[in-house]
Amino acid sequence: MNYEDTCDWLFCKTANFEHQGQTGYKAGLNNMLRLDDCYGHPHRDFKCIHVTGTNGKGSVSHTLAAILQSSGYKVGLYTSPHVLDFSERIRINGTPISKDYVVRFVEEGHKQFEAIGCTFFEIATAMAFKYFSDEQVDIAVVEVGLGGRLDSTNIITPILSVITNVSLEHTQILGNTVGQIAFEKGGIIKDGVPVVIGEASPESRRVFVSLAQHHHAPICFAEDEQEIRSATPIADSSVISYETVHWGAFRGELYGTYQIKNTRTILKAVDVLVRLGIVKKQEQVVKEAFANVSKITGLTARWQTVATSPTVICDIGHNIAAWENLGKQLAALKGGKLHIIFGMVSDKDVNGVLALAPKNAIYYFTQPSTHRALPVQRLREAAVRSGLSGDCYATVEEAYAAAQKAAQESDYIFIGGSNYVVSDFLKKGV
Repeated sequence: MNYEDTCDWLFCKTANFEHQGQTGYKAGLNNMLRLDDCYGHPHRDFKCIHVTGTNGKGSVSHTLAAILQSSGYKVGLYTSPHVLDFSERIRINGTPISKDYVVRFVEEGHKQFEAIGCTFFEIATAMAFKYFSDEQVDIAVVEVGLGGRLDSTNIITPILSVITNVSLEHTQILGNTVGQIAFEKGGIIKDGVPVVIGEASPESRRVFVSLAQHHHAPICFAEDEQEIRSATPIADSSVISYETVHWGAFRGELYGTYQIKNTRTILKAVDVLVRLGIVKKQEQVVKEAFANVSKITGLTARWQTVATSPTVICDIGHNIAAWENLGKQLAALKGGKLHIIFGMVSDKDVNGVLALAPKNAIYYFTQPSTHRALPVQRLREAAVRSGLSGDCYATVEEAYAAAQKAAQESDYIFIGGSNYVVSDFLKKGV
């Protein structure tokens, strides 16, 4: 098999939640434990930081990796989903896993994967751990795929666990209440391992405290501390200027009001890493990492400006928690008209997201190229009920072409609603 054939096998011949939804999800660690045994428990060869949460876990994971890399470590980074190519999920010091390694890993193991009945995510996780072991990374930042307790990544024993936040998501799998979902995400809390919580409701806080006490795990809540003195989004330069208590002043290249919460979580996590002796307290390291996280790690599609005149922005926020910030941020844009290319997948709270979308925008409703896509006509019907107006387009490419034609130089074009919408857009090389 070549690389394209290998990716096709991974995506189409295995159970895959990202493409199939709930039918592609298998809860439990039995398969992963069998795989781990087959490969000799490679995750034991390096230190790990484990990250979960409803929103922000990608930004937090990438920035922590950037800080560790700027501290001189050889750093593995495992995240999902990818935006353009499978290899983005598995990186060392920002460089994606080699295509040859992906092909060889699948060729040598596919019969074993089929015999065990492995899912796509189980195979990808085993590949990441084996690759990090083979390449002798010092430390890996491992992002949970879905939930935490029964996620394939949860065979690791990290040096630090991070839970960014909790809100209702994947309720058909994780539970119908914030408390139930907090219990699933809190499943990454391990015996004696410190855990940082970014933000919590009273319900989720009770769950996290109970789990931490059960595991004798030191717990801290980043939102309880006043580390950030001020955070000022600078629109013209698309950065946030921070003044902090212990880390001085620095600029964060990840733009958006929601990134302020992520920064608070990251700084608390770094504080714990300093106390563990993993990193030194160096303001310059933090400054370098926050200012260049995309360059250092390859992060994309977090309020990313990809063109000007008109300004074109994309963001992969896809649930209510994300749009509570995105909606306000879009509505606050100054200048010309706002054009929004918008599509979603069918298992998200479409009505909840649409209720938060700006009413004063021109919408270009579309559907991404995934089997989970919400049909565009159904999306538009729901949007009309929420007071939004716009036309339907069969593909993201067609929607973008229409927006480009209609937009003036001073206008804004935003592409989002789903990771898959942004992926379709960026794949066209815009």
